[in-house]
Amino acid sequence: VAGFQGEDADGNITTLGRGGSDTTAVAVAAAINADACEIYTDVDGVYTTDPNIVPEARKLDRISYEEMLELAGAGAKVLQIRSVEFAMKYAVPLWVKSSFTQDPGTLVCPEDDEMEHLVVSGIAYDKSEAKIAVRGVSDKPGVASRVFKPLADANIIVDLIVQNVGVHGKTDLTFTVPKTDLAKALEIVKRVMAEVGAEKVETDETIAKVSIVGVGMRNHAGVAAKAFEVLAAAGINIEMISTSEIKVSVLIASKFMELAVRELHTAFGLDAPAK
Repeated sequence: VAGFQGEDADGNITTLGRGGSDTTAVAVAAAINADACEIYTDVDGVYTTDPNIVPEARKLDRISYEEMLELAGAGAKVLQIRSVEFAMKYAVPLWVKSSFTQDPGTLVCPEDDEMEHLVVSGIAYDKSEAKIAVRGVSDKPGVASRVFKPLADANIIVDLIVQNVGVHGKTDLTFTVPKTDLAKALEIVKRVMAEVGAEKVETDETIAKVSIVGVGMRNHAGVAAKAFEVLAAAGINIEMISTSEIKVSVLIASKFMELAVRELHTAFGLDAPAK
């Protein structure tokens, strides 16, 4: 069957966007109740991080749907996030294999007890975001909605958000958006500055998001503390922090991204043993 194609709400033939072939494959596998769906790509599986940055990165034999979703959302480009969502929703075992080798690949599947023993499964990075800081906004109810609703109406996805503790009735609101939407987001924010009593707006495109992911975080304390300690020892300043049940993301200067990935990868025991 053809991948990458579909219909919109009005029945017009359209494309599904980046990764649409992966999504089609998983949807067909779910529809025919297939035993598994195999995605053949230019890599031989899912690695603990990008081997181009960390040569010691290990290929994972298995990874849970949740971990793969978090890694994909945090910047890993192995699988399109919608295909993983489909696989998880319809319980389709999903194999990531190479088109060029006979390697068995990586199985994306439901979480099991064995996966929880590994605290961190992978580290992802994303350099496609930009930071917007709205300085000196009025510290009162409704300000955040006045900033973020017009951004949502413009279909701009906001990722990390931090609001400082207010001082003398003023506070700062900082958030990240895709770099491709920065100009449009800045235009919207400048338009609502008067409404929220903002003093100025600052932007920064020289940032990177580094995320550590693992279902084992649910049952192991101190993962975030260890990550912060490792970054501090490497002289890397953290600008923003976001966490979920199985993920810790930090925003740092992009020039430190590769160093951060390498240091965290080693600190959490993900390096492959020397041969």
